[in-house]
Amino acid sequence: MHSHLTLSVILITHNEAANVAACLASVAFADEWIVVDASSTDATVQLARDSGATVISTTDWPGFGPQKNRALAAARGRWVLSIDADERVTPELAQQIQEVVKQVEPDVRAGYELPRLSNFCGQWMRHGDWYPDRVLRLFRREAGHFSDDQVHERLLLRGPVGRLQGELLHDSMPSLESALHKMNTYSSGRALDKVRAGYRGGLRAAIGHALWAFVRCYIVRRGFLDGSLGFVLAVNVAEGTWYRYLKMGLLSRTQMPLD
Repeated sequence: MHSHLTLSVILITHNEAANVAACLASVAFADEWIVVDASSTDATVQLARDSGATVISTTDWPGFGPQKNRALAAARGRWVLSIDADERVTPELAQQIQEVVKQVEPDVRAGYELPRLSNFCGQWMRHGDWYPDRVLRLFRREAGHFSDDQVHERLLLRGPVGRLQGELLHDSMPSLESALHKMNTYSSGRALDKVRAGYRGGLRAAIGHALWAFVRCYIVRRGFLDGSLGFVLAVNVAEGTWYRYLKMGLLSRTQMPLD
């Protein structure tokens, strides 16, 4: 039996009281909202419920990918929009999403990429590694699922993918402190994923990949056009790469010592 719901919005949360209401307000056009919350100690759950969302509370943390699959399993819409609490759908993107999911003629695409515009320390970054940051977020429910990665989970989709033009706003790192915290957390999770997949890191790899990350972000992808914060962002990207490969080396040092 096919669901009568057209679009489900799914998101996972942990202590997102500052963001969740505005996030859900930006997708008020959807038919249902599924929030899987990982033991928040603030008002996240109540704010999500007040916004009309169905909230599923969990006590464990299996990683970003598995947690998003929990939300996906609860969705009933023919289409699913996966969004993070610190993201907002612009009116232009909202209109384009509604046009896609309400098409009368069958759409051959299994999903759509959305261009994401991210904020770094108070500035929208339109160059470097962060833009255009096309993320696959809108998809037919039966056509995909999320990978089991701890961080930087991927949507694994069966079928062709299109692109929308309206921007998804991402208030990713409002301060340098938040950027450093996220860099440390994400580099640890990504290192674990890579080692589990058979990759090895180490000092030489960390130096080479970090240098290239800076050159790619600041020069090749013209991060310098974002001014002084373009340079800061390139350093942050390189630093995250540096620590990821160092952590990979330390995690796998029984097989290959840190060189």
